[in-house]
Amino acid sequence: MRIPFLDLKAPYQELKDEFDAAYQRVMNSGWYILGQELDLFEQEFAAYCGVKHCIGVGNGLEALHLVLRAWGIGQGDEVIVPANTYIATWLAVSYAGATPVPVEPRADTYNIDPEKIESAITKKTKAVIAVHLFGQAAPVNEIIAIANKYNLKVLEDAAQAHGAEHFGKKVGNLADAAGFSFYPGKNLGAMGDAGAVTTNNDEIAEKVRMLRNYGSKIKYQHDLKGHNSRMDELQAAFLRVKLRYLEAWNNKRNKVAESYFRNLEHTGLFLPTVAKGNRHVWHIYAVKTKIRNILQECLSKAGIGCLIHYPVPPHLSNAYAELGLKKGCLPITEQLADEILSLPMWPHLTEQELEFVCHIIKSSIA
Repeated sequence: MRIPFLDLKAPYQELKDEFDAAYQRVMNSGWYILGQELDLFEQEFAAYCGVKHCIGVGNGLEALHLVLRAWGIGQGDEVIVPANTYIATWLAVSYAGATPVPVEPRADTYNIDPEKIESAITKKTKAVIAVHLFGQAAPVNEIIAIANKYNLKVLEDAAQAHGAEHFGKKVGNLADAAGFSFYPGKNLGAMGDAGAVTTNNDEIAEKVRMLRNYGSKIKYQHDLKGHNSRMDELQAAFLRVKLRYLEAWNNKRNKVAESYFRNLEHTGLFLPTVAKGNRHVWHIYAVKTKIRNILQECLSKAGIGCLIHYPVPPHLSNAYAELGLKKGCLPITEQLADEILSLPMWPHLTEQELEFVCHIIKSSIA
């Protein structure tokens, strides 16, 4: 039995007629950029998140970057970021011209630790990016309390958490603004790259709409030095199909997670922790073990796909060598990089496949 880490064909096979109809609708329209499909997706996703505005952009990195630009954050400014995250979070800060300042995660949830944020704030700090890692909301309420004390903006990086909730509110509607990625592997994934910004702030929404389209509100009139970052009509049409199934698919992910918890409870693996008040949507099911490499090799030999999120923390990458952050300076993040392993996680996994994965894990660490 071969079990991939993620099967991207399964959603298409399930909803083939709807995807094909969406494709035909766009192709027959003759309108492929900033058209009706994007307008409708923006309305539908805003309603899903419970916010006033959704602005479709090219990808998740650009969603974060454009919000920082809209806030006027740039050269000489600092933005607090999680040390434990995908490098795109940091890159958004760098693209704006500012400096990312990493803060360690909580060891149990892997999300940024609010208790460590205040000591990282300086006179240059302008914002905090709260990443909802692996499908679980960061402790946003605690972060906002700190941010309000220092007059800082809070930006949600919701790239991995479509549909996740924090004390009854969906991510994307928890802070000043949020950036989403619709990369194909996400819970709500396009058939290519795409992203979006959500916010309740009219002014920021208007600026992001201009920034995504060359800084223009009226064609050939450019009020800002903008970018070309527009979600295309095909991706919007495909996302409209998938959005209708997102809740059902997230519920199936929860069933997969329940199966892992049930079968791996007494294996000695450190299993994920769901923080109080959170609805986890299980973009990734990551376990932690000191024999990570041995376990990964056994799973791979059995035909089971698994990944490491993330083997090289941003502060130890060559891309951020100029920050001078040496190995050992962020020990919790570095421990996660050494011990974490992500197991197969997608809505269409069967109970038989899950039992096989768990059987191989148990036999590997017995």
